[in-house]
Amino acid sequence: MDVSYDCELNLSTDFEPTSFKEAAFYDEWKEAMKKEYDALIKNGTWKLVDPPLGTKLIGCKWVYKNRYKADGSLDKHKSRLVEKCFAQKEGVDYEETFAPTTKWATI
Repeated sequence: MDVSYDCELNLSTDFEPTSFKEAAFYDEWKEAMKKEYDALIKNGTWKLVDPPLGTKLIGCKWVYKNRYKADGSLDKHKSRLVEKCFAQKEGVDYEETFAPTTKWATI
């Protein structure tokens, strides 16, 4: 009898990865990350640059959430690239913060 359980396949559409390593196995999560990255580049809110010498880098991570319709069915897979802001110190890593959260539809 050959019993091998090296890899467990999660076929549930409600699955939410907790790390990039997990998300990288699923096409729907890779597509969600691509959409988020493309939106950041298109809107000019993020770009990859070389850090100034002597600075401490602040990392980032992907956060994954499922979005549901009013009837409870799955609408889409959503990913966000977020900074690990808990590592920042006011006056050292930043002077002020600005985070607009209003959507045009809300106005």
